Amino acid sequence: MDRKVDLRRRRFFGTAAVCAFAPALPVLADERGKGLGTTAESEAPVPPTEDLMREHGVLRRILLIYEAGSRRLSQGEDMESSVFVQAAETMRDFIHDHHEKLEEEHLFPHFKKAGRMVPLVDVLIEQHAAGRKLTENILQIAPTARTDSGRRKTMIDAMQASIVLYQPHAAREDTDIFPTVRSLVTPSEFDGLGETFEKEEKSRFGADGFEKMVKTVNGIEKRIGTDDLSKYTPKI
Repeated sequence: MDRKVDLRRRRFFGTAAVCAFAPALPVLADERGKGLGTTAESEAPVPPTEDLMREHGVLRRILLIYEAGSRRLSQGEDMESSVFVQAAETMRDFIHDHHEKLEEEHLFPHFKKAGRMVPLVDVLIEQHAAGRKLTENILQIAPTARTDSGRRKTMIDAMQASIVLYQPHAAREDTDIFPTVRSLVTPSEFDGLGETFEKEEKSRFGADGFEKMVKTVNGIEKRIGTDDLSKYTPKI
């Protein structure tokens, strides 16, 4: 075979192979990117209902701190008052003054307007008020509870009452209220709620407000010993 013809044939098949493989490159890159999270995905806004649900996660972790603290205090253990002050401050600042305010001002009115779940909403609002009073009691009593057995008992009662109040409260919101929101608003209104929630969070706590609250709670958990999740695994 003529050498020039042979070279042309090699170039042709080499080019054809590259062209055949090239379309697969973006597909491979896309497959590799799956599960890793892209910049667009990481910066995607959090839906308002998901935002409220993850804030309930912070609430539940505070309740676990209350539960552990109440149990250990009842057993006569000496514990620093600042642990309970910080937990109650987080409850006040993040749950009462932020989370519950968002629900009362931007979420519940849609239920009232539509005539949906109004009795439930009324109870939830009433419970918000009760929860604030319990937190105020804890904040008032905690600084002296370490040296006053009577006040310590009152603080334990307030923390236990908070647990009894907020466990069913958060569960009903997660299963009844939040899943219903989309049926009460338009898609643009739903997105607007998310933007409002994010704006309020940044205004009150700065950038990454939720992440800051999680770190704060985790710091309290480490002080009281509830940070190790494996401790909650039953021995079966």
